Amino acid sequence: SSEVLEAIENVIQDVLKSLAQKKAPVLTLANRSDWRNIEFKDSVGLQMIPHCTTKQIRSDCPRSAPKFALMLKILSMIYKMVQSNTYATKRDIYYSDTLLFGSQSVVDNIISDISCMLKIPRRSLHILSTTKGFVAGNLSYTEEDGTKVNCTCGATAVTVPSNVQGIKNLISHAEFMLIVEKDATFQRLLDDDFCNKLSPCIMITGRGIPDLNTRLLVRKLWDTFQIPIFTLMDADPHGVEIMCIYKYGSVSMSFEAHHLTVPSIKWLGLLPSDLQRLNIREDVLIPFTKQDQKKLASIQKRPYIACQPMWKKELEIMAASKLKAEIQVLTSLSSDYLSRVYLPNKLQFGGWL
Repeated sequence: SSEVLEAIENVIQDVLKSLAQKKAPVLTLANRSDWRNIEFKDSVGLQMIPHCTTKQIRSDCPRSAPKFALMLKILSMIYKMVQSNTYATKRDIYYSDTLLFGSQSVVDNIISDISCMLKIPRRSLHILSTTKGFVAGNLSYTEEDGTKVNCTCGATAVTVPSNVQGIKNLISHAEFMLIVEKDATFQRLLDDDFCNKLSPCIMITGRGIPDLNTRLLVRKLWDTFQIPIFTLMDADPHGVEIMCIYKYGSVSMSFEAHHLTVPSIKWLGLLPSDLQRLNIREDVLIPFTKQDQKKLASIQKRPYIACQPMWKKELEIMAASKLKAEIQVLTSLSSDYLSRVYLPNKLQFGGWL
């Protein structure tokens, strides 16, 4: 915490120095949404280069002055929380003054900018992300406040903890982990008692694009147990994008890649080649939209696709067919095809990339 306080004090001292010299204060931070500032490393994923281009939030420019003021406001809130050892969610911060902040996304963006500027992970700033992910299966742990949590597969899942760093005494006999893109598929596998039927496993869903806590938990489980991790996504550009976030990280959070990515993650399904292999009827597939085509073209150009020849091939199949499929498409074969046939066969015979 002293490191955080010192980092904030340094920023404020620079502001005061500028004012003393009758100069307009500026805040300087790395340009975290620019692909030119990102390098791809097999072992880490997407990470920020050491000497990257920066942008300035100026206090004397009408366009950036409001953001300058909001950054100072949130810095002062963080300072108080670290001093008093209290925590707040991003939502709490927004609701502390909705008129001032205007929208939740403004707050989210500023918090990521501050984390990047101070080079301090968001958790150390005493800001908790709102968690939307679920975890189930062969796993138990103790939360920071001493609460014991058992995720062993019942029909209900456990919410991903809001302070992943604080959990300890992790125990599991799982043989693998399965990251499921969507809540509906995750719940279906829970109902089918998938975690116990095949072999003990841990299932996680970020319910779409994963929040920070879900990504932190996947990384923590990987660090702790070193078991294979598979992903089960829709066979569409959006599903591929989500899988890449777990595996290689995202551009906007590349400054924190070391805590968030798991480059050993494998693509289990739903593969575009599976649709041909299983003779899925074309009338249950969904035609691409213009947006799908754009998204797929952008993914195909990314640096990590070049080192994944098998992925590249799958994306080419998808691009050529201009058709996408949700995981639920497997119910056109039989209602429990996913848990009874598809996943057991894939896991037994190594049908992943």
